[in-house]
Amino acid sequence: MSDSVVVVAGAVCAGGRLLAARRSSPPELAGRWELPGGKLDPGESGEQALVRELREELGVETEPLERIPGEWPLKPGYVLRVWTVRLLSGDPAPLEDHDELRWLAPEEVDTVDWLDQDRPAVAEAVRRLWAAPEG
Repeated sequence: MSDSVVVVAGAVCAGGRLLAARRSSPPELAGRWELPGGKLDPGESGEQALVRELREELGVETEPLERIPGEWPLKPGYVLRVWTVRLLSGDPAPLEDHDELRWLAPEEVDTVDWLDQDRPAVAEAVRRLWAAPEG
């Protein structure tokens, strides 16, 4: 295990679309898009942190489904891990750290300026959306 701080993010999928969140802070990230999430608190699993973060940031209840393989370096000492997530209840709203949300169909994911570290996970989430359409 590394000593890196783990940041979790959710590829929230509903109706065959992926949720993108535009950062409002910090200034160097503002205006770029990401998969929503945040840092693990002590004693939390990745899945527990993700459910908590999505509740705090978006006001929704979610269920982590599957971790997307890999982890991506953020700023020094931080790594990003991403899960696919099912929306259980609520209508996502930009409550913290974001100023806009968009639901993107697979063919629309390249229409926003994703943070570099989110791009591999977004690409994998889109592959999974295409492979397993909701029934």
